[in-house]
Amino acid sequence: MEQSSRNRIVTGFMAVAVAIFTSCTSEPVSVSPDEGIRLYACVDADGVPSYGVSAWGSEVLSMSSLGIDAEEADLAGGFIIDRVKKSRHDEVWTQPWGENKTVRDRHNEMAVMMHNHDGVKLTLRFRLFDDGIGFRYEYETVLDSLTITAENTRFNFASDGMSWSIPGNFETYELDTREMPVSEVETANTPFTFKAGEIYGSIHEAALYDYPEMNLYSCGDLAFRSELAPRPDGYKARVPGVFKTPWRTLQLSREAVGLINSSLILNLNAPCAIEDVSWIAPQKYVGVWWGMHLGTHSWTCGSRHGATTENALRHIDFAAENNIDGVLFEGWNKGWETWGGRQHFDYCGAYPDFDIEKIAAYAKDKGVSLWMHNETGGSIFEYEAALDSAFAMYQRLGVHVLKTGYAGGMPGNIRHHSQRAVQHYQKVVEAAARHQLMVDAHEPIKETGIRRTWPNMMTREGAKGMEWNAWSAGNSSEYLCTVPFVRLLSGPMDYTPGVFDIYYETAARYPDRKEWNGDYSSCYIKTTLARQIANWVIIYSPLQMACDLIENYEGHPAFRFFRDFDPDCDWSEALAGEPGDYIVVARRAGERFFLGAGTGSVARTVPVPLDFLEDGVTYLATIYGDDLNAPVIEQPDGTMAPDKTAYVITERTVTSSDTMDIAMAADGGQAVVFMPV
Repeated sequence: MEQSSRNRIVTGFMAVAVAIFTSCTSEPVSVSPDEGIRLYACVDADGVPSYGVSAWGSEVLSMSSLGIDAEEADLAGGFIIDRVKKSRHDEVWTQPWGENKTVRDRHNEMAVMMHNHDGVKLTLRFRLFDDGIGFRYEYETVLDSLTITAENTRFNFASDGMSWSIPGNFETYELDTREMPVSEVETANTPFTFKAGEIYGSIHEAALYDYPEMNLYSCGDLAFRSELAPRPDGYKARVPGVFKTPWRTLQLSREAVGLINSSLILNLNAPCAIEDVSWIAPQKYVGVWWGMHLGTHSWTCGSRHGATTENALRHIDFAAENNIDGVLFEGWNKGWETWGGRQHFDYCGAYPDFDIEKIAAYAKDKGVSLWMHNETGGSIFEYEAALDSAFAMYQRLGVHVLKTGYAGGMPGNIRHHSQRAVQHYQKVVEAAARHQLMVDAHEPIKETGIRRTWPNMMTREGAKGMEWNAWSAGNSSEYLCTVPFVRLLSGPMDYTPGVFDIYYETAARYPDRKEWNGDYSSCYIKTTLARQIANWVIIYSPLQMACDLIENYEGHPAFRFFRDFDPDCDWSEALAGEPGDYIVVARRAGERFFLGAGTGSVARTVPVPLDFLEDGVTYLATIYGDDLNAPVIEQPDGTMAPDKTAYVITERTVTSSDTMDIAMAADGGQAVVFMPV
């Protein structure tokens, strides 16, 4: 679009915005550094602040009211603007790990400072990036503390569109994603991704610490309000008299993959708080986890116990032989037999058939990282009391990675996503940092970019993971094409990918297998084997698991991909995709590049220019793809489809001037390793 045409569109929208502001006492305006995004703020005749957003000449959010309700003071209205302070910021910062090691933070800031009749001072701080906005409330009162009863942040959509999200829920994120018109959404958790006209957007939050998480609740007429997870007493939060909320974020892009490539949420978090980060490093790992869900192993002692000394040594040997960094053993510690009842886990005491000292010494001798696992069952007070003693023991054993779990209700009607739970998750992260432990949290609080400040907070679950495939209808290929545009916008996910035994044939041969969570007879992986490989690239996590039973990897030609794969990437970019349809992602680690692509239930070929490769370098591309001539067979659920275990491995030399046609079967994918020749 020519500059003059774009200016006419923006000017026309500005005239509309001014007309909207007839009841406002002020009209501060801020623009993104590239002037593509505009934010309008005002205070109406009742002293209630509002804001509106346009992007590339189109109105995205019409004027939406702001404010917070508290018991002790009026935080919501009666405000008068005192002054508006604007500033610019542009810096490049680095992180010890991440999708991209180097990040640019370029934004324009507008701080709207005001006061009201209650003597309350409020600064609404807006930051405009070229790919969206962030804003937060900063309150000053003369009171010692405040009881928050509601947050009144509105998101009033200017027009209807399509959305992708999970339903609002304050206990779990393990829910199916939905594709539906914005106008039909009643509740949603965030990230809440949408497309309105030609603009893609996603609403989320950043820097969530001492505050409950935010969901979106419909108010009708394309309007949504923020709803906070409640405390057991019904209030939303208790905060100091001077406090700041998390950032409310709106990522914006003219193409869907632009949302994935955004660093906006990271940029709204504070710099690293850990002085020495030398012990923080991405890893590949294996473990006994998948066997427990398949029923070939158990968490508790007995004939099927997975975490035994013998099994541990076997997994350590496998890791050492296959360029895998770590091993994880769930069920190593006493207490699993109490899970779901009056549960009590011993975070230092191992079961008698798990010789932790011998295993730790053996892992160290083999150069393999031993991971520890702490399931809490939601018993957060018991866990907090044990943090430092347990973590000191792990540190003595040379452990640097900890997986946590909260599969169970928290005591006293504490919601998993409430203020008290958010405080707990952060206590664990900080205690782990004191003992040089990286954290992989399952049943977590949502990711909001705190990994910039606390880079030992490596990865989280926070969505329907691989285990749902073991004992339920499982995750569809469309789900896996939606997750990158929804859940992964918040940060890394420990999906635990990589099942090669698509139809669980190895598990079926275990003589004492126990189907502990229903009838498994119709369960299987809903994607091809090639897509399982591609997920190691697509579903970003600095701690990346090959989750299958290790006997399914031994001697398998396609497992070479995981041996070659490096999760410690320097650069990443989503190259192409649409929510629910398909996704193509490329990453670089050192001199090697990795590409992962996946499609939904529709077979497709996607031409991908290889201009992300280094110029002047010839690469050997090893391609792990679907067998497009796979025979049609009956699936475990009775449907007929091509054999999902069929794959082909091919090689070719390429350069940055080439284009590769990524051919994928229905529910399929493709993974590529590019090695410099």
